[in-house]
Amino acid sequence: MRTSAPENISQTESRIANSRPVLAKDMRKVALASAMGNTIEYYDFTLYATATALVFNKIFFPNDNPLIGTLAAFATFFVGYCARPIGGIVFGHFGDRIGRKTALLLTMIIMGAGTFLIGLVPSYDTIGIWAPISLLLLRLAQGIGIGGEYGGGMVMTVEHAPPEQRGFYSSLVHVGVPAGFLIPIALLGILSTQMSEAAFLSWGWRLPFLFSIVLVALGLFIRFQISETPAFKRIQEQGETATLPVVEAVRDHRYNVILGIGAKIAESGLFNIYAVFAITYCVNSLGLPRQLILNGVLVGCALECLTLPLFGALSDRIGRRAVYITGLVFQVALAAVFFAMLDSGNTTSIWLAIALGLAVGHGSVFGAQGAFFSELFPARIRYSGLSLVQQIGPILGGGLSPLLATTLMAEYPGNTTPIAVYMALMAIFSATCAFALRSARSDN
Repeated sequence: MRTSAPENISQTESRIANSRPVLAKDMRKVALASAMGNTIEYYDFTLYATATALVFNKIFFPNDNPLIGTLAAFATFFVGYCARPIGGIVFGHFGDRIGRKTALLLTMIIMGAGTFLIGLVPSYDTIGIWAPISLLLLRLAQGIGIGGEYGGGMVMTVEHAPPEQRGFYSSLVHVGVPAGFLIPIALLGILSTQMSEAAFLSWGWRLPFLFSIVLVALGLFIRFQISETPAFKRIQEQGETATLPVVEAVRDHRYNVILGIGAKIAESGLFNIYAVFAITYCVNSLGLPRQLILNGVLVGCALECLTLPLFGALSDRIGRRAVYITGLVFQVALAAVFFAMLDSGNTTSIWLAIALGLAVGHGSVFGAQGAFFSELFPARIRYSGLSLVQQIGPILGGGLSPLLATTLMAEYPGNTTPIAVYMALMAIFSATCAFALRSARSDN
């Protein structure tokens, strides 16, 4: 298989990209800026996810049945995913019309403000129904911010990178996701172990949310240093910017959009099983110490930071699709033993299960995904097309998976087989969609 240019990039774009010298130090700077932005955005988003499993079900959705409170909390988690396509459409439009850089600065401000304000929301006991309502509205702001963030950061990197290294550099952007998970989980873990339960539920959990303002300031500073992409500059100079990029993406590339969404579902859905639902399951159903499972997620995220670039580089050599589908097939097999490893109660077994899910299963799929999906769309509508795929897919995947898994746990107490079947079916469905993208790319 050739490696001089990815197989689904037009010959014209490849020749232009190859004629543009890219200094290694400049490329590293672009990748770092995008990865840092992704880290900050997922710090905000993950902080909410982790707090949902540990805190929000108690202070914002009090109920005599802890499982009911958890379901209500995960429902607001899902709402954030529903807001992501709005952000993707809005900022994808402006990113394809006025530039990637401007849109990225705005997404970071919106996301950061939403997270900071969540740290100030009073509890249900203080303001009653306005507590969950306020949480819901701020969750919507978070979703809109991250909905516009991902597409811009990935397009910024892919359009700067040499074609033969797009897999590797795009995977560096994705390192921001496990890194963004690692930091808030570590902070909440430290606080929850060093404080009493009452103090942690009262005010300790708020500190990481308030600290996010510092990360946002750092992210904005870094992004101001990055120039607009050569591809977008060229489109502007030639007067070829799309008038309605979202409409053009749906009209002219609808099969790529539909199949890309399907291929995305398992990646986001299974990630949240490993990193979010597993926390709830181990703490509430198995009665295991909270810190044990948090440490397991930390180990898995840290390892994935190392494996992502490896899988990204591998996709440059053997193809995006091959790496992507292989990772999904691996997760079908893992689903059969994942809960048995958790049920063992053995620390090593639990950590290994999560590490295999995050560092190998998710890492292989996510490592190839950035370049794979970006190359499905031409530069004039790339921000919008990529955002549609990346933000609608997680609604059906990552947004629903903790909620559906918790529902299955309530419906079939003591039986994790239905959850394992759900995990395997997600992976099979997404693998089928990823394979079908082969024939859907003829419109490029």
